[in-house]
Amino acid sequence: MKVPIDISAEQLIQSMVQLGYRVTRQKGSHIRLTALINLEEHHITIPNHTL
Repeated sequence: MKVPIDISAEQLIQSMVQLGYRVTRQKGSHIRLTALINLEEHHITIPNHTL
């Protein structure tokens, strides 16, 4: 799935945190979120670039 471009990375991260994700690391401008889904870790990487 592609990241929506009409919202900021901060807004997207806040929405994902409400769904149970947590920020686990950041490397450069990429932020990794992790959630426990069906007893398995699920990771999402969100680019924090300005357009």
